[in-house]
Amino acid sequence: MKYWIAAAALAGFSNWAQADGLQSLEQFLKNSQAGEASFTQTVTSPAKEGQAPRVKTSSGSFAFQRPGKFKFLYKKPFEQTIVADGTTLTLFDADLNQVTQRQQSKALGQTPAALLASAASLQALKSEFNLSNAPDADGQQWVLATPKGQDGQLKNVKVGFKGDELTALEIEDGFGQRSVVRFVGLKTLPSLPSSAFEFSIPSGAEVIRQ
Repeated sequence: MKYWIAAAALAGFSNWAQADGLQSLEQFLKNSQAGEASFTQTVTSPAKEGQAPRVKTSSGSFAFQRPGKFKFLYKKPFEQTIVADGTTLTLFDADLNQVTQRQQSKALGQTPAALLASAASLQALKSEFNLSNAPDADGQQWVLATPKGQDGQLKNVKVGFKGDELTALEIEDGFGQRSVVRFVGLKTLPSLPSSAFEFSIPSGAEVIRQ
């Protein structure tokens, strides 16, 4: 599920009061080519019989460069890195000193990363997702995206906008796990250096290629 977190960015919209979620998403795809932010993520797993749901919270920083480059750096409670350089998707677990890599083109088609960091236009997204406006909630406007393919783990994802910012992702998988990513201090940029998305395998790390 960790690759989900391959997803985030910012938006700048001049007529947000008149815009619905789909219009905001379309403008985001057009106008936000690179950006960075802090984030918090809360993952809630389904409750087992006689037990409360399990909730895990993490935080860190995020950056993206369209098309297809992004980096999530988890700082708390454990250090992890998820980075896509346009060719390879890499997950690094610092505690295990373990690196997992797979071909990016096979990993991101129907994920939140495709929604926010990869697709060049709303029309391009529609080849992978069914998109619709969701009801306003929590002072935000929402887009509901449902993958057209049924062979992935992602059930749906909601993308939230508030004012001139992209504020949240709410992700649900086929096993009932819910992940909420909220962005803080979103900042759009013309571009980021390619070095921001490079990853050097640490000395002695176990490397798994899928």
